[in-house]
Amino acid sequence: MTQSHRLAILAGARTPQAKAFGSLAACSAVELGVHATQAALSKASLQPAAIAELVMGNVAGPPDSANLARIIALKAGMPQDRIAHTVNRYCASGMEAIIAAWQAIQTERGEVIVAGGTESMSQIPMLFSQTAQRKLLAIARSKTWASRLAGYAGLRPRDFKPVLGVELGLTDPACGMNMGQTAELLAEEFSITRVEQDQFAVDSHRKAIAAAQRCFMSGEIAPLETAGQAIQCDVGPRDHQSLAALAKLKPLFKRDGTVTAGNSCPLTDGATALVVCAEKLLLESPDRFQQPPLGYVSAYAIAGCDPRRMGLGPVFATAKLLKQTGMQLGDFDLIEINEAFAAQVLACLKAFASKRFAASELQRGESLGEVDPSRLNIHGGAIALGHPVGASGARIVLTLLRALREKGLQRGLATLCVGGGQGYAVMVESS
Repeated sequence: MTQSHRLAILAGARTPQAKAFGSLAACSAVELGVHATQAALSKASLQPAAIAELVMGNVAGPPDSANLARIIALKAGMPQDRIAHTVNRYCASGMEAIIAAWQAIQTERGEVIVAGGTESMSQIPMLFSQTAQRKLLAIARSKTWASRLAGYAGLRPRDFKPVLGVELGLTDPACGMNMGQTAELLAEEFSITRVEQDQFAVDSHRKAIAAAQRCFMSGEIAPLETAGQAIQCDVGPRDHQSLAALAKLKPLFKRDGTVTAGNSCPLTDGATALVVCAEKLLLESPDRFQQPPLGYVSAYAIAGCDPRRMGLGPVFATAKLLKQTGMQLGDFDLIEINEAFAAQVLACLKAFASKRFAASELQRGESLGEVDPSRLNIHGGAIALGHPVGASGARIVLTLLRALREKGLQRGLATLCVGGGQGYAVMVESS
C-alpha cells in the first residue's frame, strides 16, 4: 500500500556478512544489531538520544533476548524511555521492520526511528528430543543422590543426539517441505536446468566481487572486530567461482535434483540498520539533518501464496504492488530479488514474463513483463553475499537505494520470497 508521505531513508549501514559458523560465529544477533545501529547513526550524524524508537527484524529469537530490539536499543545508547520491538516475517523481517517504522511515524509515535534486521544463524540453538528433555528435567529436580544417579543411568546415547534448530526453522510445517525442496519443485515446474542455476550462481559471485573490488560495498559495510580478527568485507563472494567447480557438487534436497549448496544461498550471520523519518519532516525542517537522505520508500505490498511454491512470492507481491501504484515492471530502473535459490529467482523471472501464469495465477490479461538482466541484482545477491534471514529485507533496500544514487537513477523494486508462502515487494525512489 501507499502512505500519505514517503518514508525517508536518512542513512544505513550493515555488518559484513559471513557464512554461519565462520568469521562472525562468536557475535550474537544482539551484538551484530548494535554494531549496525551505531554505524547507521554515525552515518546519519545523529546521537542515540535523537531516536524515538527502534524496530528490528529477527527470526531465530535468541532465548536470552526475547525482544532483542529492546536490548539492541539500550546497548546502542538509546535512552531508557525510548521504545523498541522485534518483528518476524521470516525472510522479509527486515522489510517488515521498515514498514512497521513507517506506520509508527504515520501514527505520530515518533519522528526518527531505526529499523533493520539481525540474525546469527551460527547461534541458533541445538535442542534435545522431548524424551531427553524429560529425563534431564527429572535429574535436575532430583532431591537425593540416589535418584539423581538413577536418572543418569537411564540416559541412552540417542538422548544426546541434538535436534538442529536451524533445520526445524527451514522446514515448513504447513507443507512438510524444507526450503530447498520448494526450490526443486519450482525448478521442475518451470523447466530450469542445473546449468542455468549454476550460471546464475557464478554471475552472482562475479557481480559481488566486482562491486567489492571497486569499493561499492564498503560504502555500506561497517567493519567489526571479533575474536581478535578484523572483518572488513563480506566473506561469501568467491573470486574464482566457476561452472566447473559448481558442477562437482551433489544435489542437496533430491537424489536426482538440481539444487545444490553452490546455487543456493548459505546460512549467514549479519545485520543491517536504517535511520528513517517521514518525508514531511524533511520538508518542514530542511536544516535538521546534515545530509540529504539516501532515498525514499513510497509503496509496498505483501502477498500470500502456496507454501510449496513460496519462491514465487515476489511475483505475487509485485503484481499487487503494480496494481496499487499503477506502475509497470519496466518503470523500475533497478530490481533486487533476494537470491534464496537460483532456481527460485529464475522461476520468478519466467513467471513475470508468462502470459499464461498471469492469467491463471494473477487474474491479469497480460504478463507482468520481462526483467532486463542488466537491471537485476547488479551487485550480486544472497547466493554470493549470504542471507541472514532477519536482515536481508533491510539489506537489499539499502543496497538498492545506494545503487540508484550512484547511477543517477530514480526508481527501484526490492522483493523477496518468504518461507511459509508469502512475498514482499517495496518500491523505493532516489529523489
